[in-house]
Amino acid sequence: MYTSIRRVIFAAIAICFSLSASGLWGQSAGSAGTIYGTVADATGAIVPGATVTITNPVSGYSRSATSDHDGRYQFTNLPFNPYHLAVSMSGFASYSQDVEVRSTVPLTVKNVLGIGANSTVIDVTAGADLVESDPTFHTDLDRNSFSKLPLESQSSSLSSLVTLSSPGVAADSNGLFHGLGDHASNSFSIDGQPITDQQSKVFSNQIPSNSIQSIEVISGAPTAEYGGKTSLVIQVTTRSGQGVTKPTGSITASYGTFGSATGSVDLSYGGKNWGNFIEVDGLNTGRFLDPPEFVVFHAKGNEINIFDRIDRQLTAADSIHLNLNYSRSWFQTPNAYDNLNVQNVVSGGTGANPVFDNVGNTDQRSKIGTFNIAPTYTRTIGANSVFNFGPYIRRDQYNYYPSNNPLADVGPIQTQTIAQNRSLTNAGVHTDISYVKGRNNIKIGANYSQTFLRENDSLGLVSSTFNSPCVDGNNTPQPGFTDPSQCANAGLFSNDPSVGGTFNPVLLPFDLTRGGGNFNFIGHTDVKELALYVQDQIKAGNWLFNLGIRGDLYNGLAIARQAEPRLGVSYSIKPTNTVLRLSYARTLESPFNENLVLSSQGCLSAVLNPLLACSDATGNLQPGFKNEFHAGLQQAFGKNFVISGDYIWKYTHNAFDFSVLGNTPITFPIDWHNSKIPGFAIRADVPNFHNLSAFVVMSSVAARFFPPQVAGAGATVGGSGFPFRIDHDERFNQTTHLQYQIPLKHGPWVGFNWRFDSGLTAGSVPCYNVTDPNSLCNPANGGPSITINGQPGIDLSGLTPDQQFQAGLTCNGIKATPFVGIPGNQCLASQLTSKLVSIPAPGTENDDKNPPRIQQRSLFDASVGEDNLFNGDKRKWSLRLTAVNITNNYALYNFLSTFSGTHYVTPRALTAEVGFHF
Repeated sequence: MYTSIRRVIFAAIAICFSLSASGLWGQSAGSAGTIYGTVADATGAIVPGATVTITNPVSGYSRSATSDHDGRYQFTNLPFNPYHLAVSMSGFASYSQDVEVRSTVPLTVKNVLGIGANSTVIDVTAGADLVESDPTFHTDLDRNSFSKLPLESQSSSLSSLVTLSSPGVAADSNGLFHGLGDHASNSFSIDGQPITDQQSKVFSNQIPSNSIQSIEVISGAPTAEYGGKTSLVIQVTTRSGQGVTKPTGSITASYGTFGSATGSVDLSYGGKNWGNFIEVDGLNTGRFLDPPEFVVFHAKGNEINIFDRIDRQLTAADSIHLNLNYSRSWFQTPNAYDNLNVQNVVSGGTGANPVFDNVGNTDQRSKIGTFNIAPTYTRTIGANSVFNFGPYIRRDQYNYYPSNNPLADVGPIQTQTIAQNRSLTNAGVHTDISYVKGRNNIKIGANYSQTFLRENDSLGLVSSTFNSPCVDGNNTPQPGFTDPSQCANAGLFSNDPSVGGTFNPVLLPFDLTRGGGNFNFIGHTDVKELALYVQDQIKAGNWLFNLGIRGDLYNGLAIARQAEPRLGVSYSIKPTNTVLRLSYARTLESPFNENLVLSSQGCLSAVLNPLLACSDATGNLQPGFKNEFHAGLQQAFGKNFVISGDYIWKYTHNAFDFSVLGNTPITFPIDWHNSKIPGFAIRADVPNFHNLSAFVVMSSVAARFFPPQVAGAGATVGGSGFPFRIDHDERFNQTTHLQYQIPLKHGPWVGFNWRFDSGLTAGSVPCYNVTDPNSLCNPANGGPSITINGQPGIDLSGLTPDQQFQAGLTCNGIKATPFVGIPGNQCLASQLTSKLVSIPAPGTENDDKNPPRIQQRSLFDASVGEDNLFNGDKRKWSLRLTAVNITNNYALYNFLSTFSGTHYVTPRALTAEVGFHF
């Protein structure tokens, strides 16, 4: 199946490239626009050699062209945005106007230069090119601005870029981000190709950020063309070589803390009717994933990316565009101190004298291979219409390897060893036709995709006490025994279910500590999705209306059909440069594809049900629906400051989250009854003021989930039946970025980030509460609340010494260490403190109103660089120094999260990069 699909696509590409090129004008890919222009003087005579510049001061986009001997110029591959276009020529007055690119339909402009020194300005007012009348809240970034951002994660730089620059994003470990209160409900559109599967570095390999020209992060209500995961839609326009008549490129290399070394090469070359951009980069580091300890060990990883974009103009009306991408990553699962020198127990035969063995350190690893092939055919139909047709195929191959000795995989949060061979192949086609005339900007499109899921898992028990046939007088499971009949002779008690015990004989053949073997699970399904949509953007004076409807048909392990209206309206108050907006969207919420079969069907297996900690919620995960409302405004102040913000309210029926398998990156989608998410998001920009540019993004978004859990493997919070804050809920976060170009002939530039996070919910933090039914600390809900000498106390025996250390717990001045916890594993509630987690005061914890959280943190990053060290003209050398977490802040991302466990932020990391540019 996969081979035949690839052959068809490559055959189509070969046929297209065998055609001769006879067109005169370039065209853009299916998600970018084109401007055709002519420069003439007042008499109508053409003006060759004029310099034409197009800029967007907010995104940082800037390009220049020169009119040819016919007075013509063109700009292709333009992200949808408003632009300021300026024309200059010696002997003529300069000319400028504002233009808006909102469709793939080419925009034709005519620039008439007057004689003399006076400038001609068309449709330009103070601040007009800082605001957009678009009803949908979004953030625009061009590589001219984001290429100098100090990014935290080298192995998932695109995720880091979105986290730093987009409001409403909660930062999580391993390059994961949560947009507007939803767990990882984000999608990417790469030159028009929809990608709705997970893109963090433990799921898939991302497109390298060095291949990106610009991004638009849509955080408002999505228009009808977007579906799937729409909490954030990241629309990516890649770099193109079309029009680059003299080859340009760069070679860079860097080295830094944790032995992190990178290297990259990129090259752009082409002509008026064709182009090629290719990029290759690699990474090797001692800290690929964020570990559960601030000290880094067993966290090595490496990655290689190859990206190639090919553009070819076939005729004046026809063009093709092709994206090719391959990435491979290999990385270790970071260990905690609990995973060092693991002591495990194997059967001694009789069970009376089990053998304790040091089975070595836990050594779990992963490998991900990703390829993507995405051609797009574009045809211009007359002066008002453009047709796009784009097949694509993308495949993620994920392999997870257990320790060489599977008994070494046992840990405080892991009772089983697992090997996994999983693939996700997404093949489909997207097509659309755009029509622009008068006040209407119409787009009609369809997308059909089929996702082939293949899951092969091998699991075995490696905890000798998880399924023990015998217990002692304190009901403590005893290792080494294989049958309840052995208990009495050893002075123990039977743990047989017939006498109220928990021993499960079904698991005995798969208990590696008792001579068993692995249980093999093979699951597969094909998820078929069809989307049809029509939308129109109508301009009526100062009003702009987005009207659309989308129909989604989902056919996987479950079936769903849904019609989804999308509405948006904005009003521009031009004298004050103000835009007011409202929008609404209804969306189909489809389950995550990663481990979908195992999570949906594994709980039906008598063997997997206890191994996956299944709750009563079993069966296929059902698609849900979301209603979301946005109200916002954008305000410009002169030419140097603009602010934009939205208030958000979202209601989801069947809200999705993840649960994690032990100390692994293997996660399962789970399904809650519903969620309610209110909040706000704000972004402010200073585009350029005396060599200083800056932006601030901030947000406060709640993520309130409501039991019961209705499907999916892994029992999680919410057992009390009351609403709770999911573990990616955060009260407030903000990022401030400043960038300054020192105004000297060889002056460097300086960049600075300040990221503040108030802290994600951390439901596993022990606390005291004996009254509130909506509290995990209530003993009625299994909480650790106790009484010590008649005073409120907390039982810490549910945490290992290392977990107490990871939480930074201190009892009456005595700190937990990785190997020695709080003395007696008990502490008065009034004396239990931490600088890493926030523990609610005794009696105040509430899973909805006042849950435990990670302590607030501020992280500071900086970079300084010189783009032309030796004042070269055509060839330039650059040097860049980057420091992440300058103050070496000792802080957590999360603690025993149901999604990903425990992870620390990156310690201080220094990197030096040198580059050669030509």
